[in-house]
Amino acid sequence: MARENVLVVDDERDILELVKYNLDKEGYQVTVVATGEDALAVTRSRAPDIVVLDLMLPGVDGLEVCRRLKGDQKTRGIPIVMLPAKGDEADVAAGLELGADDYVTKPFSPRVLTARIRA
Repeated sequence: MARENVLVVDDERDILELVKYNLDKEGYQVTVVATGEDALAVTRSRAPDIVVLDLMLPGVDGLEVCRRLKGDQKTRGIPIVMLPAKGDEADVAAGLELGADDYVTKPFSPRVLTARIRA
């Protein structure tokens, strides 16, 4: 079973619980936070193996979190899977141009998200 540490960042409690539950079942160690500031703090203190990141967060938004993580020598190698409610072409392009590794829009299949994290 996988033992990778996944950081999930979303301001919706239901999404956090759904993703955490499904990743826990697959053997991942899951940390959940609800703000961009908390995501940056957690990543600085103990770098996760992958970040699942919503775009619309209070305070520092997901695009800014992605930009900061990819711009920092210590965190630029951490894969980021964007998990936003918006999936239009411009949003997908913006996330990928900032360095996101994958993009899964809500509503999403937990099974597909898990497969993408595994990949």
